[in-house]
Amino acid sequence: MKGRVSITCSLLFLPGAVCLAAQQPLPTQAEIEARIKAQTTNQQSTGPVLKPNPLDLLHSFEPGANEEYTLGAGDEITVDFAGRPEMQSKLVMGPDGGITLPLAGEIKLAGLTRSQAAQAIVAALNPYYQNLEAQVTVTKYTSNQVLVLGAVDHPGVLNFDGTPTLLEALARAGVENGPSKTDQPGANQIPERCAIYRGNDKIVWVQLKELIDTGNTMADLRLRRGDVVYVPSMADRFVSVLGEVQHPGAIPLTYNSTLASVLASAGGLTEKAGNHAHIQIVDPSTGVSRVIAFKDILNPAKSLEVTLKPGEVIFVPRSGFNRAAYVLQSLNPLVEVMSIAYFAGAL
Repeated sequence: MKGRVSITCSLLFLPGAVCLAAQQPLPTQAEIEARIKAQTTNQQSTGPVLKPNPLDLLHSFEPGANEEYTLGAGDEITVDFAGRPEMQSKLVMGPDGGITLPLAGEIKLAGLTRSQAAQAIVAALNPYYQNLEAQVTVTKYTSNQVLVLGAVDHPGVLNFDGTPTLLEALARAGVENGPSKTDQPGANQIPERCAIYRGNDKIVWVQLKELIDTGNTMADLRLRRGDVVYVPSMADRFVSVLGEVQHPGAIPLTYNSTLASVLASAGGLTEKAGNHAHIQIVDPSTGVSRVIAFKDILNPAKSLEVTLKPGEVIFVPRSGFNRAAYVLQSLNPLVEVMSIAYFAGAL
């Protein structure tokens, strides 16, 4: 399968990108805004800049059509050995992505294709058998899951035997109330838009109805195992929380939401955030970023001073703020892709 879309610190000059590279001492908001203004001025002085085609970028987010399936925890597999039917094994991959075979012991197969898994099994058994050939078959795709949340009739985890797609996931989850896309009773509504969260550092907004109305096949883009699809209702007001939190994703905003309560709804910070974490709040519509010390968030008086707007992205970097890079890329309304790439220990 093709690798995940990534934007690293080496791509600081992507068109339309705003990159904030934090250094010692910790930059103030005024310094951050000055950098953004300076970059905008430089871009204007060098003349027009070609913007990437949003559909091309959406294609790059989508897995390839011919990607091979990779094994994952919970998958049920059958291992056959040519000319040795007595050695056939039916196994369930454990939570750690491994299996156990006689003589060979534990073998890690998570993330391998079927042919790669067969090679790993043969290599592990080579000390005990000669001229061994193995074939791995997936009999149940337990790990091939997508989570659908938000304004759907049946939110939760969906299992797929093949490559999951956006429209298939939405059809199986159903959509809450609203006019149907057809005149048939009970037909599901097509959401105006939905978000796809991938890992803890990527989110893509898909203007679904517009893609369908224009006949664009990207409306049914292929998903990856572990993707989270979020369908907002018309009344939803929410922010996206990414980075070093326990449960990255969309968090609804209420009249009494604070930055502290939003982070708590995301499960709180992970240990990788460190003891002196700084939180970055990015407004994708403007590219403006605010940086707030976590210790200030825990102070009720200072926490109340932080106002959140619907659509903002809250990012918690790994420990070592001076060694983190943030990249925000805003695209046109058809699809907005935001990727925050960060690393620790690089400097």
